[in-house]
Amino acid sequence: MKNKLLIVGCGDIASRAAGLLEKHYQLFGLCRRAENSGHLRALGIRPITGDLDQPASLNKIAGLAAHTILHLAPPPGHGERDMRTLHLLSALSRHSSKTQTGILPQRLIYISTSGVYGDCSGSRVSESHPTNPKNARAFRRLDAERQVRSWGIRNRIQVSILRVPGIYAHNRLPIERLQQRTPVLLSTEDSYTNHIHADDLARIIVAVLRSGRPGRIYHASDDSCLKMGEYFDLVADHFALSRPERITRQEARKVISPGLLSFMLESRRLTNDRIKRELRVRLRYPTVSDCLAEMRKIPVKSS
Repeated sequence: MKNKLLIVGCGDIASRAAGLLEKHYQLFGLCRRAENSGHLRALGIRPITGDLDQPASLNKIAGLAAHTILHLAPPPGHGERDMRTLHLLSALSRHSSKTQTGILPQRLIYISTSGVYGDCSGSRVSESHPTNPKNARAFRRLDAERQVRSWGIRNRIQVSILRVPGIYAHNRLPIERLQQRTPVLLSTEDSYTNHIHADDLARIIVAVLRSGRPGRIYHASDDSCLKMGEYFDLVADHFALSRPERITRQEARKVISPGLLSFMLESRRLTNDRIKRELRVRLRYPTVSDCLAEMRKIPVKSS
């Protein structure tokens, strides 16, 4: 009999991972909106109604007795604590040894962000690099990491964390931003950015489930070494769009939204040796250029 795997956060990455997981697991997905149930069933995921912002709605997952939890849900959009993760872990912990209801899982994989490192001035960053979040969004992610690691230690549950940079795909490229002619920074002032194709991220998740070490952090990042402006130039050239205007950081603070600017001002280059060495991951798209080269051979509509 297949082990039960509960997916929390059933978005694009969950959809891509489901096809790789259904042969080995009985899949369940926490579903906030009833209208999404049909989509999940079509992916082989059995929906369970619940909302991480409504703790009382999570009683069903306490009784699921899932072997593995795949936590993909983003934090709330405010504060410095991830209350959604707190609600999830509290629900999973509600159990009765007499009735065997809500038996704790054996594994939990949390999908975090490389934003927890903050600005590293373009330095190479390994998984042992100190965290130094610079905005509330990154603080919430780091809070979630600490919650799941502490919970795993207390309950003797194997926890692995994936720190993920910018996710892109054939249909997840910054076409709209290029069409809106949003500027980027001058090359001399630009920041290094990191990328992972959505399909490769799904495959890395499966690799962590297969071979991830307890308490381990992994970078789900490709081999690209690009500054942000270089990334947009690549995409612009592929789609025959105008390259974005280059401006100074001082000018950017006047014309770019604070949320977007926070991404633009953080520079780091993630190492990915650990996923290759320990998880034996072979990236389908080692660089963004590899993805675009494939798209030239097999045109795919982008949005």
